[in-house]
Amino acid sequence: MLKSEEELLKKLSIADLERANAYARDLGRGLQIVRTFPQGVTVFGSARLPQDSKYCKMAYDLGRMLAENGHAVITGGGPGIMEAASHGAYEIGGRVIGLNITLAHEQHPNPYLTDCLTFEYFFARKVALAMSAKAFVFMPGGFGTMDELSEVLCLMQEGKMPKMPVFLIGEDYWKGFDKMIGKMIVLGLIKSADTAIFRITDNLQEVIDAANKIGHPKISENFYDGFREASAIKKEMEKEEKHTA
Repeated sequence: MLKSEEELLKKLSIADLERANAYARDLGRGLQIVRTFPQGVTVFGSARLPQDSKYCKMAYDLGRMLAENGHAVITGGGPGIMEAASHGAYEIGGRVIGLNITLAHEQHPNPYLTDCLTFEYFFARKVALAMSAKAFVFMPGGFGTMDELSEVLCLMQEGKMPKMPVFLIGEDYWKGFDKMIGKMIVLGLIKSADTAIFRITDNLQEVIDAANKIGHPKISENFYDGFREASAIKKEMEKEEKHTA
């Protein structure tokens, strides 16, 4: 450890240490419990949409179709899109996992959950939502949904998490996003190959087909087990090349 780092650690206040411990407890508890769930399809989307909106109706149909094919449905556990997807799966006896969060307003567990876990911190909840997934579905949403989407895309782009199917459901809603992605490519901000990370569609069967292709991993198996970041693999390869040179 660098001397400057040691000096910095000595200057940490008790409040800083308590905060760090609270973060660790929330994340550790979440990961421990997530390990008891089967990896399924994580569905993101707005908490504010009414159940009779077209996107909630699509989420309900998706949840039902996933449950019919034996896939667990994982959401943030709240209202709106999350409730609709949960309702569709719950209604036919599917496994529905809600990873909720404590908020001052808007977020409360919906009544269509077979399992529910509540987090204090957004980052710990996001890690759990990712660790629970074998595929991702993003439906229309606000800042929270965009935050979750951009983080998943960035981590996959950089090789920081396993590549998994990512579907953006709602072609009319995601048109603007697709246009922005095109502008990023023109400006050289991302590569055109990066668009292969996700797919925009209204065809819910594509999600089912992707989940069916992956199958039903055992609860004791997780896609993150044994996963090594692309940067770590690159360093090992460079080390081997130097050794053989």
